[in-house]
Amino acid sequence: MAAIERTLSRKGAPVVVALDGGSGAGKSTLAAWIEGAFDTASIPLDDFFAADVPDREWDAFTVEEKLARAFDWARVRAEAIEPLLKGRRARWHAFDFVSGARPDGTYGMEATAKERAPADVILIEGAYSAGPALADVVDLAILVDVPVAERHARLRGREEAGFLERWHARWDEVEVHYLDEVRPRDAFDLVVGGC
Repeated sequence: MAAIERTLSRKGAPVVVALDGGSGAGKSTLAAWIEGAFDTASIPLDDFFAADVPDREWDAFTVEEKLARAFDWARVRAEAIEPLLKGRRARWHAFDFVSGARPDGTYGMEATAKERAPADVILIEGAYSAGPALADVVDLAILVDVPVAERHARLRGREEAGFLERWHARWDEVEVHYLDEVRPRDAFDLVVGGC
């Protein structure tokens, strides 16, 4: 991708690339392509979902609160981004989606830590990755832009219907707020179609 090459040429390695977009846009597919084309340390933002917020509490938050609290931004920085920027290995325990909620509604972390070696491209892949919480460290913000109807159709093909109903009720308005008000399409360095 020429935009990443230009950023590397201008700034020098490492560069931090945020790969942003709504659910089902194709971010993971594009991330895999970037990983194949560049020396990349990939950080899936979903690994840092806010495990300490009880599931039942999300629906009481405002749209702005959900956006601000969706991820453990301090942990993303301390365990992943900052070590890689300093040329050190990053190590973190990912949010455990598989085990499900604990009795108190919070979630655990995977037992096995993930590690990434320093690389030319530090790729933060996930919705809201180009937002205010990480804006000071992001060198290139890429939006994967796909119409909502197509994104929702993709999600229906890979997720259980009951989960999707709860997901849309909780997070659709957050995505709309983020992409309309917080980080609109024209605020990205690059906009690409879905994969």
